[in-house]
Amino acid sequence: MKKTNKNIITWVSVAAIFAASGCTKRSELSPEAPSKFTPDVTLTTPAAFKNALEALNPSVRFEFFGDSAPLLTESIFTDAAVEGTTDKTTPAQDLNARITPTANLDSDDYNKIARYWYAWYSGIHDANVIISRIDNAKWSNPADRNLVLATAYFHRAYRYYRLVHEFGDVPLILKEETGVNTGYFSTQRTVILQKMKTDLEFAVANLTDGNMKGDPSKGAAAHLLAKVDLALGLFDDAITACNVAINGPYKLMTGRFGVVASDASKNVIWDLHRPENKALGSNTEALYVVLDRETLDGATPNGSQVMRNCVPMWHNGTILTPGARKPGISDKVTEEFPLTLWYGRGIGRLRGTPYATKYIWTDNTDLRHAPGNWMNMTDLVYNNPSLKNASSGDPAWYGKKLVQYTDANVNQMFLNGARDTIRAWFGWPHYKVFIGSGPTAVDKWWSPPRGTNTDWYVFRLAETYLLRAEAYVWKGQTAQAMADINVVRARAQAQLLTDAGKVNIGTILDERQRELYWEEPRKTELTRIAYIFAQTGQPAYNGKTYSLTSFSQSNFFYDRIMEKNDFYKNPNVVTNSGNHYTISPYHVLWPIPQREIDLNITGHINQNKGYTGSESNIPPLDKIQ
Repeated sequence: MKKTNKNIITWVSVAAIFAASGCTKRSELSPEAPSKFTPDVTLTTPAAFKNALEALNPSVRFEFFGDSAPLLTESIFTDAAVEGTTDKTTPAQDLNARITPTANLDSDDYNKIARYWYAWYSGIHDANVIISRIDNAKWSNPADRNLVLATAYFHRAYRYYRLVHEFGDVPLILKEETGVNTGYFSTQRTVILQKMKTDLEFAVANLTDGNMKGDPSKGAAAHLLAKVDLALGLFDDAITACNVAINGPYKLMTGRFGVVASDASKNVIWDLHRPENKALGSNTEALYVVLDRETLDGATPNGSQVMRNCVPMWHNGTILTPGARKPGISDKVTEEFPLTLWYGRGIGRLRGTPYATKYIWTDNTDLRHAPGNWMNMTDLVYNNPSLKNASSGDPAWYGKKLVQYTDANVNQMFLNGARDTIRAWFGWPHYKVFIGSGPTAVDKWWSPPRGTNTDWYVFRLAETYLLRAEAYVWKGQTAQAMADINVVRARAQAQLLTDAGKVNIGTILDERQRELYWEEPRKTELTRIAYIFAQTGQPAYNGKTYSLTSFSQSNFFYDRIMEKNDFYKNPNVVTNSGNHYTISPYHVLWPIPQREIDLNITGHINQNKGYTGSESNIPPLDKIQ
């Protein structure tokens, strides 16, 4: 059976460390039975509980890293990106055809929908072991016990928040399961969220802000609580939760700091996203960071590969000189102009849409889109040394910047015509994805570099301001919303908003895209917002209203994507492999992997509407069992 890197609980030492294993034919809702080192034996001291907690952080990290990282799947179900691979028919581009309950939902060359299901439920099981056994140890004081319990509650709530906005109504499991269970039932999304709200309120009351940056903080719990409150339509509660972080010890980083602070050619935006700076004690913006360093046990094998995922594939001979039409770019690290050392060797899996790479950048002062931080293709140079040959090359173009293609010259500048502009020609936020501090990337695993191990933000105070701004928008308090958005924009030196009457959910989504590239799970957040429109009946900025009764046929998620994503709304876009880009309203929720439904022989897990199998759905549980 194909290895799928599913996280299964095993007990490998008396320190009660969770480890990853291979796949199993059993449902991920009920992981493998533990080895001879059982929780009864190992999970009996405060130190063992704390070690068990540490194992929950890597299972948050997984979605950001690796080839075809799971966050790519989150991103392509949005207004901001599509899958850019053009030489295969299997990637998730024609979503109407590719995304089914029985399709391959866990592969680099397809998508990682099922990977999310497996990882979140494995993490829920791990958290439930800690929660269920919290009183098996002797605690020196209640605060130590409650800190461990609060951390486990945070982790469980984080995973359920993601599950209900990726898959909708899902089974709710609140205690450790020690045997095989084939009798799960779907539970209403709001019931799950209400339970997570209660748990997160406990977490906010019992976590601290003086912990290590790699562990969830009080501010992180408040941040997640705000998201849950928003999802429940509790906008005042969301503002209160945001205030815990905003009025706490956290501050936006507005001055130079960290590893390259003395480099006058850089700025605070660059500093904020250096790998070495994310978990610095002086970084007052980080609410929750996952750590991934080559020197740490459990570092991501083969590195983050974030540059491989997010940088265009400009190096494979596709881009030609506009004169003699010669291959213009080499990926060798020894070239006079070593582009792959400067920017990483990308393959364009995450193809930003024109909305994300062009349309939202409305002023030239924004540091997030400034030269040096943001890369446009015309910032690169033709570096292929064969161009210097007078007889067989194109010496006039060697070392010159790339020429912007147009409708008139595109066939001249690309090996296979305009279709290769999908993968090989788009702008990207170099400051976000470049894994290196100096002028060149250093990658232990790959040459040319793809992006080695690095810490990564999960929650940052900048997003907290945008969450509070969103809550104000839902309440109709657009002046307060504009003020919070402007806090984020001011740090980036962007022009400040001045007309509160024009602030709406679209404004929030635009600013989230500018600020939170490859940080936010944008599909999750779009689905959450779509649910709020359907729950409240508030008209969207497009003038439409939505309802839960027709959610799979008409929702803000789909309308936003079709408004902003040129790939999905233009049926004439075709990849080299012949794929068209399609998406439908029912993709607001992903399909439950069919194997999970099939193995649940004594219960009933509903399939989401729009997918085969939903015709046999039954009412989900409306209370905690």
